[in-house]
Amino acid sequence: MVVAFLLLKFYVFEQISLADMVQEFRQANYNWVVLSGVMLLLAHMSRAHRWNLLMQPLGYRPGLFQTFLAVMVGYFANLILPRMGEVTRCGILQRMERVPLHTSFGTVVAERIFDVIMLLLLLSLNFILEFNRLSTFFMDFFSSKFSSLGNLSQNVYIIFTCIIILGLFVLIALYKYRSRFTKLAFFAKIRTFVKGMLEGVLSVRKLDRKWDFALQTILIWIFYYGASYSLTFALPDTPRLTMLAGLTILMMGGLGMAAPVQGGTGPFHILVSSALLLYGWNQEDGLVLATFIWASQTLLTLAVGGICFIISIFMTKPATEQIPAQS
Repeated sequence: MVVAFLLLKFYVFEQISLADMVQEFRQANYNWVVLSGVMLLLAHMSRAHRWNLLMQPLGYRPGLFQTFLAVMVGYFANLILPRMGEVTRCGILQRMERVPLHTSFGTVVAERIFDVIMLLLLLSLNFILEFNRLSTFFMDFFSSKFSSLGNLSQNVYIIFTCIIILGLFVLIALYKYRSRFTKLAFFAKIRTFVKGMLEGVLSVRKLDRKWDFALQTILIWIFYYGASYSLTFALPDTPRLTMLAGLTILMMGGLGMAAPVQGGTGPFHILVSSALLLYGWNQEDGLVLATFIWASQTLLTLAVGGICFIISIFMTKPATEQIPAQS
């Protein structure tokens, strides 16, 4: 979180007055914040239910409450160390419900694939509906933000080539000395982990309730949309945004959250505030709204995720109660 707050300080607070931002926050209508928080928690509940659906074909049926706890602790972990949430929530679920880590991690990979598909579909829809605005936005944004990287392209190609060559050497060595590696206990654990993860990834093919899975996937993004769009009505004296503009905010925020920093801090603010310029907002108002959305959702994740972590500590299931997977 230290890195996140430093990024926030150097990007946001250097461009707008902190006192003015605090004043805007004090005047906000927090009924919209409560509504946003409820919808965000409903999105996480749908995610927990969808995760359960993926584990059922593999013979594991953890409780929805336990899965929800694991999901929230995962989001909490992401605020501490980016991309650690997926592993953390699998570890929490293993401790509470004795679902093997490699199996649950495979199902997480599977659901992330569907999240990426949904994000791409919504981005495409958003781009089609707002073509004039977004085509200009992306051209101007990338040309201004990344023009300085042109001189680094050659170095990037060299590094990428070296990585490929190194990877080929590793693969050749593994193949040549495979008989020795297979005798190592560490290699056996890796093979078991990879096998279990693949089973988790492919669990989507064995779903008994495919329509329920599709419904939960759609609900997740509907709740995400409602959680972000409702916050645009909370701040006073700011231009009202259309529902289509709300979709743009969700997409830009989603891309910002995908960045490998705590809570998307920095990229989220840059993308959302820059997109709001397309709808007649000035830079300062855009940054205030972006910070308000980010702060509301981050504080909710910290509070609920922290509580869920404490609860999970007292819900550890003894190893003798491990749920056997169906063959």
